[in-house]
Amino acid sequence: MSYRLLVLSAAAVIAGPVLLNAQTPAAKPAAKKTITIPRAPDGHPDLQGNWTNATITQMQRLPQFNGKLQLTDEEASKFEHADQDAASEKPGKDGVVLGGAAFTGSNAGYNVLFIDRGSQLARVDGQKRSSLIVDPPDGRVPATVPRDNQAGGRGAGRGRGAGGGGGQYDSVKNRPASERCLVGFGSTAGPPMMPVLYNNNYEIVQTPDTVMILVEMVHDVRVIRMNSEHEPAVMRKWLGDSIGHWDGDTLVVDTTNFSDHTRFRGASENLHVIERFQRVDANSILYRVTLDDPKTWTKQWTMEFPFLSTQGPIFEYACHEGNYAMTDILGGARKQEQEATKK
Repeated sequence: MSYRLLVLSAAAVIAGPVLLNAQTPAAKPAAKKTITIPRAPDGHPDLQGNWTNATITQMQRLPQFNGKLQLTDEEASKFEHADQDAASEKPGKDGVVLGGAAFTGSNAGYNVLFIDRGSQLARVDGQKRSSLIVDPPDGRVPATVPRDNQAGGRGAGRGRGAGGGGGQYDSVKNRPASERCLVGFGSTAGPPMMPVLYNNNYEIVQTPDTVMILVEMVHDVRVIRMNSEHEPAVMRKWLGDSIGHWDGDTLVVDTTNFSDHTRFRGASENLHVIERFQRVDANSILYRVTLDDPKTWTKQWTMEFPFLSTQGPIFEYACHEGNYAMTDILGGARKQEQEATKK
C-alpha cells in the first residue's frame, strides 16, 4: 500500500466517528406540560369558587410605557416598587399620590388605610401587562363621539361613579347610585367587572342553566341565564341583561338592556358588552371583555386581565350602618346656599 493510500485510510478512520456523530438525531424538545382544569358534572370548565381581580395595572396605558403592552420582569418590578413607595407616603394637602396619579383630593374621604388594590401588575401568558386595555393597541380608550350626536348628552342619568348627577345636591335621589350604596362604584359588578380600590372579591356559583356572580362590593349579584334570549328592549336592568353560552371551554356572556342608572364611562343605554371567561388553570380565569357603543365611542375596545383564586368566604358588605355621609353632603349644600344668599 502506498503512503498516499495509508493517509487516506487513516483520515477515513478518524472522520468516521465525526460523521456518525453529525448524523445523530437532535434531542427532542421537552413535552409541553399538560394543564388539567377542573370540570363541572356537565363537562364544562368549573368556574366555581372565590376569585379576585385586584391589580395595580391601570385600565389605560401610562405614557411612560411608550406603547408597550407586555413588560419585562425588571420593568414590572420597578413600577410595582414605586407604586408601593407612593402608597406608603403620608397624605399631602391634595391627597395621596398612588401609582403616579392623585387618588384622594383635599375634600375626599379616603386614604391609604382603605386601599386594597394588590401589589402586582396583572400577568397574562406569563408576562406582566402595562394596561388592562389590549385593543386599541395604544392601550387607550377610543375617542368619544361628539356630544351633539348623543341623545340626552353623555352626562344624562346617574352613573356608578361620581359622574351623572354627581353635581346635584337637592335630593338623595340626585346623588350617584354608588354613593347611595345601591351598586358598587367603578363598575366592580360590571359588566365590565373592573378592579377597583378595595373589595375586589367575587364568588361564582355555576349550574347548567345559570351562572351567579356574587360581588363583594355592595353585595351586588349578577345572574347570567344560559342559552336563553334577551328580554325585550323596554326591560332595562342596572347590571344589564346577561345571556351566556359555552364556546368550547370558554364561557361567553352577552349583555345588553342597560339602565340609565348605571353607565360605564358615560356609555349610552345601547352599550353592548361581550365577556369571555376562560379557565386557564386551577388557580386562574382569564377575563376578556369587549365594549361596543357607537353612540359613545368611535370604535369598540377590549380589555383583558386575570381573576385569581382566593380564600373565602365573601363577607357581607354593609355600607350604610352608622353612615352620616348623605346627611352631611346634603346639609353642606344647604349651608353653602344659605351663605351665598347672605352675600
